[in-house]
This record gives sequence, C-alpha cells and structure tokens, in this order.
Amino acid sequence: MLTETSVKTLEKVVVRFSGDSGDGMQLVGNIFTNVSAGLGNEVSTFPDYPAEIRAPQGSLGGVSGFQVSVGTNVHTPGDKCDVLVAMNAAALKQNVHHVKEGGVIIIDIDSFKEADLKKALYATDDPIRELGIRAQVLDVPITTMTKAALADSGLDNKSIIKCRNFFALGLVCWLFDRPLESALHFLRKKFARKPAILEANTKVINAGYDYGHNIHASVSTYRIESRPARPGVYTDINGNTATAWGLIMASEKSGRPLFLGSYPITPATDILQELAKRKDLGVKAVQMEDEIAGVCSAIGASFAGDLAVTSTSGPGLALKSEGIGLAVIAELPLVVIDVQRGGPSTGLPTKTEQTDLMQALYGRNGESPVAVVAPASPVDCFTMAFEAARIAIEHMTPVILLTDAFIGNGSSAWRIPDADEYPEIRPPYLSAERISEGGWRPYERDDNNLVRRWAIPGTEGAMHRLGGLEKDFKTGAISTDPVNHEKMVRTRQAKIERIANDIPGLEVIYDCPEADTLLLGWGGTYGHLRTAAAQLNAQGRKVAFTQFRYIKPLPANTEEVLSRYKTIIVAELNTGMFADYLQARFPSANIKRINKIQGQPFLVEEVVSATLKIMDNE
Repeated sequence: MLTETSVKTLEKVVVRFSGDSGDGMQLVGNIFTNVSAGLGNEVSTFPDYPAEIRAPQGSLGGVSGFQVSVGTNVHTPGDKCDVLVAMNAAALKQNVHHVKEGGVIIIDIDSFKEADLKKALYATDDPIRELGIRAQVLDVPITTMTKAALADSGLDNKSIIKCRNFFALGLVCWLFDRPLESALHFLRKKFARKPAILEANTKVINAGYDYGHNIHASVSTYRIESRPARPGVYTDINGNTATAWGLIMASEKSGRPLFLGSYPITPATDILQELAKRKDLGVKAVQMEDEIAGVCSAIGASFAGDLAVTSTSGPGLALKSEGIGLAVIAELPLVVIDVQRGGPSTGLPTKTEQTDLMQALYGRNGESPVAVVAPASPVDCFTMAFEAARIAIEHMTPVILLTDAFIGNGSSAWRIPDADEYPEIRPPYLSAERISEGGWRPYERDDNNLVRRWAIPGTEGAMHRLGGLEKDFKTGAISTDPVNHEKMVRTRQAKIERIANDIPGLEVIYDCPEADTLLLGWGGTYGHLRTAAAQLNAQGRKVAFTQFRYIKPLPANTEEVLSRYKTIIVAELNTGMFADYLQARFPSANIKRINKIQGQPFLVEEVVSATLKIMDNE
C-alpha cells in the first residue's frame, strides 16, 4: 500500500471505462473526453459496444467499454490503458488484459460478491490473484458511497444505482486533475430537463472527486502534457456526427438543398439522427421503409436538383447496389455512406472492419464505375464527406464514402472551421446560353472531364428523360447498338479516372533516402499505422508512411510514390483487399500484407511487430 500519492507526468494517458451495457460507461467516457478536449488536450476514443441489446447483468457478454487517450501527439485510443475502471467482476475479467503493467485499476468492490464472481465465471473467490494482475488496484465501495450520497434524495434504489457511474467519473477527474466545473457543465446540458437526476448526479460526482482527494492510501495520479493549440472553437466530435456536418457544409457551399434518404442500421444510424435535427438548416432527412427505398428516394432527389445522400452499412450497401447502378447510368450525383462493420450478413454489427472495399469498387452488375473515398479519422469524416459531395456534384457521379465503426463511433478533438476554409462547390449546370442555342441533349459532355450538364427539372427549355436503359452517346435516346454501348461504358469509366486530376496527390511521411520500405493503409487505420511508423523510426528502422483517402480513382502520383520503395507493406482490417487492388494496378510492386479480421482495430504493437518481421525477412 502506498503511503503518499505519486505523480506521473506523461505525454499522453489512456483511460478505459468498463461495466454492464446499462452502467453508463459511454456517457461518462464522453464527458471525460469533452472535459479533456476543452483543456486543450488531443483526444482519441474507442467505444467498444457489445453486440447484444442487453445481455444478462453481470455476464461477460454484456460488458461495454469506452477507451480514450488524452495528451499530445494522440493518433489512437491507445493499445493498453494506464487506468481501468471496472464497475463489476465481469468488466474486470474482460478488460484486465488492456491494462499496462503498473497501471491503476479502480473497481467497485461492492460488485465483487460471491454471486457476481459466479456470473463472471471465476474459478476462485480471489479475482486479483486468479487473473494474475500486476497493477495498482484501488478497491472503492462505489455503490455504497453512491447510496450514502443520495440517502436523502428521495430517489428509489434503482435510480440511485444508475448514478454510480458518476462517482467513478468524479474519482477519475481527481486522478487526472480534471476540473469538476467542466464536467458539471456537460451534466447540466445532459439533464437540463431532469432536475432531480441532475441534482443527484451532481452530488455523486462531487462525492467521487472528494473520495479521491481524501483517501490517504493512494495510487499514482497523472499530469498530462499539453501544447498550444491553434486558436479557435474546439469540440469533441465523433465520426458519424462529423460526416453529417460535412454534408451540411457541402450543401451550403454548393447552393443545393441536402436530402438524406436512409434506413436505420448499426453503426450508421447516428448520421440519420443527426441530420434529422437540422431542419433549421434546410436539411430534409427521411427515414424510408427499407434500404432500397432509401437509395431510390435519394436518386429522385438528385434528379430534382438536391445534394442527395443515402447512408448505410455493409448489408445495406448490398441492397442498394442496383439503385447505385441506376445513378451510374443516369449520371446523377449521389453520396452513398457505408459505415463498415464486421460481416458477412449480420456478422458483428457493433464491431469494425474494412471488408466492404471490393463491394464498393465492384459490387454492381455490369461495368458500373463509381468514385470511392475513405476518411482517415473521426475529424477527417467532415472533410471527406464534404469531398464526397463535391466530387459527386462536380463530376455527376455516385461516390461511396467508406467510413467504419471505429472512426464512426470514435471521436477526436476538432477545431470548428470557418466557412472560407472550404472551397465553393460548382455544380455543372446547363447554361441558359446552351439552351438558347437549341438542340441540347442530356448526355452532352465537357471535353476535359467528360461530365454531362445538370439540367434541374423546371428549367425552361431543358425537358429531358433519364433511365436505366443504355443511351445513345449523341442523342441520349435509348440505344441497343453494341458499338455505342462500348463507347458509353468506356466514357463513364474515363470520367471516373479523370477525377484523379481533381484530387490531391499522396503525401509521404517519414520519407528519407534511407527508407526503402513504405508502410501504407487506407481509411480509418491511419492513427495506428502512423504511430507504428513513428515508433519504428524512433528505433532506427527507416520506414516511410502514407495513407490513402482517395481509393477510386487513386491519386495521380500513386505509381511514382510506390516505385520509390523496395517493399510496400499494406496493413488493413480485412484479408488483403486493398493490397490486391494495388497489386493488380501495379504488378511490379513488391507488396506485403498485414491483415487483421477480429472486429477490433489494430494495436500499434501488432503493426510494429509485423512490419519488423517483414523487413527482417526481406
């Protein structure tokens, strides 16, 4: 037992809250994250939900977790945590392997009785010894202390027990010297319409903070490094919310009203819910009866002149495939958001994977090319949603935005941008001058980018028809001519390829003449791969790094970048889809693979170890 508090100063620290799915771990984790972001810390979170709606209380299958890393140079939620909060015996058993040696484990000792240990399948009555824990364990009577704090509240026992997560939050705020006033600000916002609950949680969070302050037998406390941030207004934002806000910015910058036709599906539903709140900004968000209706309603809205969007996950993308093909042949702008999850079929609906890549690239009948982009982080979801909308409108094509459950549910600190930081989006409208010339046809194209003009219904002199049957290249009339069909197929493909002239090139990090290995990934693995590359270079192993956010078409300098390295290592959360895609495009590249398909993001140490193994065997 320590006799005094020891203080550790760290560049970044990792905290993991865990308990039953009804214990409010996501809520207190989010509040702790927001408080830290408000203090100028960088943050990265990983909400780890169980797939079950509500597993039996105290069971291993019902454990819910929320991990957050705060500090400086934060790109991932961390491989292992400095502090674990375990609200019951099952949470401890499921999460103990996430704790660093010598870290701190806070347990609610009231939830470690014989019945609790039995539910969590312990073999003995000593869970600390049974699990071989080598950490500082702080036994806290969280439930008892919560009841004592609310003895005169008038709340029933069930309501009192629900408040114990805030006792744990108060204790963690003390541990990391987080100001309670910031946490109380979020409490007041959350429970503004429930004054009795607000008062109760306020008492409990103060009780938790005071408990930490008053205990004389202590554990390590932490001081977190921070650095000056760019001036501005900051908030903690998750990827799904950032996606919704990026679409709103695109609507503002294009002058086209935003329409979302969608159907609820985990883990994409938050996008529909967020946009449904934004009627004040002219957003039309419609919950359709199924996935097919979602994409078809969006196609109708696009024909009518809206910035049209549909959101889903992998199973829904499969159902939308015929509709996307219709948008391809009609050459209408459409943004399709796929928040990827574990599959196939229902699979692992609350877990993350990158296994929809081939479906996004090729999952439609016929030659049906679309643009594909993928954000690298929760914050980047804003930028890449904007980019998906820009490309869709300016190039008159469907664009698939591949996010995933990790960055969709995860969050980062984000500086809210000024409007002038993003460019105007210029819809390729049919001009009045061209109408006045007469003889306009709906598939006339710009000679440079092969984009057809967007004739908004109601425009005088621009009456036209679109549909799913092949059209004549010149007249736009239905055509079954084989030579014309091949010409249209190749034209639609060339239109997508020319988007490469309108997107940024690949940027390589940690590049130097001595680096003959390039570590690369795509989409939401960015933080883990960049951190792994940084660690490898710190060890003296020269490894360059790049992350793809534009998948189809690839950036124009892709071949030049890949040709500079003896070995290309592609790390992705699937069996090697992007590696196959690159190998097919660049047969001479020496491509190696790091793959994981466990419904969990990479650990940095996994990537470092696998990269070293490949380098040492080359």
